[in-house]
Amino acid sequence: MTCRHCGAPLTRNFVDLGTAPPSNAYLSAADLDAPELHFPLRVKVRDACLLVQTQDFADASALFNADYGYFSATSSSWLAHAERYVADMTARFDLGPDSVVAEVAANDGYLLQYVAARKIPCYGIEPTAGTAAAARARGIEIVEAFFGEALGCSLAAEGRQADLIAANNVLAHVPDINDFARGFTALLKPDGVATFEFPHLLRLIEQAQFDTIYHEHFSYLSLTAVTRIFAAAGLAVFDVEELPTHGGSLRVFAARADAGRQITAAPARVLAEEQAAGLCDGAVYDAFQARAEAIKNDFLGTLLAMRASGLTIAAYGAAAKGNTLLNYAGVRGDLIDFVVDRSPGKVGRYLPGSRIPIVTEGVLRERRPDRIVILPWNIADEIAGQLDYARAWGALFLTAVPEIREF
Repeated sequence: MTCRHCGAPLTRNFVDLGTAPPSNAYLSAADLDAPELHFPLRVKVRDACLLVQTQDFADASALFNADYGYFSATSSSWLAHAERYVADMTARFDLGPDSVVAEVAANDGYLLQYVAARKIPCYGIEPTAGTAAAARARGIEIVEAFFGEALGCSLAAEGRQADLIAANNVLAHVPDINDFARGFTALLKPDGVATFEFPHLLRLIEQAQFDTIYHEHFSYLSLTAVTRIFAAAGLAVFDVEELPTHGGSLRVFAARADAGRQITAAPARVLAEEQAAGLCDGAVYDAFQARAEAIKNDFLGTLLAMRASGLTIAAYGAAAKGNTLLNYAGVRGDLIDFVVDRSPGKVGRYLPGSRIPIVTEGVLRERRPDRIVILPWNIADEIAGQLDYARAWGALFLTAVPEIREF
């Protein structure tokens, strides 16, 4: 395999999580009688450009298809985050009725609904049919296609260049990251701004967040790597914010390189932090495998001990990160009875690999498990608050990453 950015051979291993199906390939009842395709889940590092990337086995069109089950608007905290973003960007860049806002990976319209509410012209770009339909139901115009340079040029030729382009949690999901970045250069107005939010590789390594690794994530990003990728595409990073979302994310502000925007002190600070943490060296990557294995073994041992003592166990949140954890640990329905989720695209289906049934919250109230494993640990406090009533029957909550926490 060669690097997605620089094209050089990849020789350094970061982590090998065995084999697993795509984390968002949820199963129907009929699928349970059929074979399930698994792919190796391995991540490598290119020492020169520092792009950390999943080894290619599955095509993006197979991962992000009409049955894609992730709907952003099911999380109240994420909706609040999106609403704050729109307010902040509107004020900072003086957006109004003469502006154009576009969102790449618009999902179900979770963010653009707040743009539209401010009477700012907007549209989304989203390749998955189910989420695109949900966005249209919110009154959002959607271009249903994968984004890249060709689409950016086509939209620009139609007079649809944007003052602001939002790209939340999508930069890591694109196989051709160079083509993707060039699309923003094409679609931005000469003085336009693009913002990119993505989980920060530095926090992934610090907190051993191996469960955020799955086939739909083609890259794991540092500001060091992103700055180089953007520069090659004609984009310049002029600001960056550190966010608590997804266990620690970056919001990177970029503009066309010829726009001449003044660069804040923040990018240099984050780049220095990454270097100080060892992201420019090999040792920090070489040590990650053992840390992932220790967390996996501790989680599995905890579940086995609970079952041996007669406790019943359920899970909450049919999230991709949860599927990585369950499949890597070899957890199946004999250890976790069911998983609760609020997404209508997931309820009634089964987790990929583990084949644990996905049910409504009513089942949780009915069956009253002793322990509830919160799989999306990044919003564990939000979920525990929603399920606080479970404490009345003695239930405790559990998260596994970066270590076992029972509360």
